Amino acid sequence: MKKIQEIINRSYKIQDFVLLALRLVLAYGFFNPAMMKVKDIGSIAAWFKSINIPLPLLNAYLATGTELLGVIMLTLGLLTRWISIPLIITMIVAIVTVHWENGFDAGDNGFEIPLYYILMLLALLSFGAGKYSLDQLFKLNRIKN
Repeated sequence: MKKIQEIINRSYKIQDFVLLALRLVLAYGFFNPAMMKVKDIGSIAAWFKSINIPLPLLNAYLATGTELLGVIMLTLGLLTRWISIPLIITMIVAIVTVHWENGFDAGDNGFEIPLYYILMLLALLSFGAGKYSLDQLFKLNRIKN
């Protein structure tokens, strides 16, 4: 029992590395979809229209901007809690409009991956960016009650 508690106590020391890894994995995950949207925003708007997303051009720009900003801010660890919120909303919209009807499995274009992204973003929203971030440098990591 003492060994298990010792392992648990040591695990706290890697928290900041875990938060950094979460940020970088998420930034990488958002990068390619964002770049695909940037390259042909018109096609994205047409696709949004075909799946009945209202104001498709505006929403194409909003999704693209959110993802691009997310890549930058997550990579830097800048305003991490704040950018997590619109990224979570973007993932919820993706699940509802695209992935839900395909079920859970990622291999069937299901909602598995967006759900994982939401969970990782919720962790960042809850715990902040960690020590290796601009949030820490600028003292933006603290939650004020």
